[in-house]
Amino acid sequence: QVQLVESGGGSVQAGGSLRLSCAAFGYSYSRYCMGWFRQAPGKEREGVTFIDSDGRTSYADSVKGRFTISRDNAKNTLYLQMNSLKPEDSAMYYCAADFRLDGYCNYEVAQRADFRYWGQGTQVTVSS
Repeated sequence: QVQLVESGGGSVQAGGSLRLSCAAFGYSYSRYCMGWFRQAPGKEREGVTFIDSDGRTSYADSVKGRFTISRDNAKNTLYLQMNSLKPEDSAMYYCAADFRLDGYCNYEVAQRADFRYWGQGTQVTVSS
């Protein structure tokens, strides 16, 4: 049973930083695509960033240069470092994982993919 558990969300002023974590339990696949999505009230869910098992990363244009995705394989944990936060970054953030998407983890493909495993989400609120 795979379980993804996010943490690290909260409230911050514009220009501030937050680091989200996503601990993966029961996920032992060596090949994978993992990433972060977000959804604001009244808006569609959007892909934010993705990382594959070779460490290749891709980002939405709106977060390039501000957000960094990383993974600690020893801890089986995915991270999202968010700097220079803007009010428009406010949303529920979800991590997702799927071993089937290894090799299909670039942003354009992954953002539309049907990820198999999802976390419960963590709220990020950025005030102006």
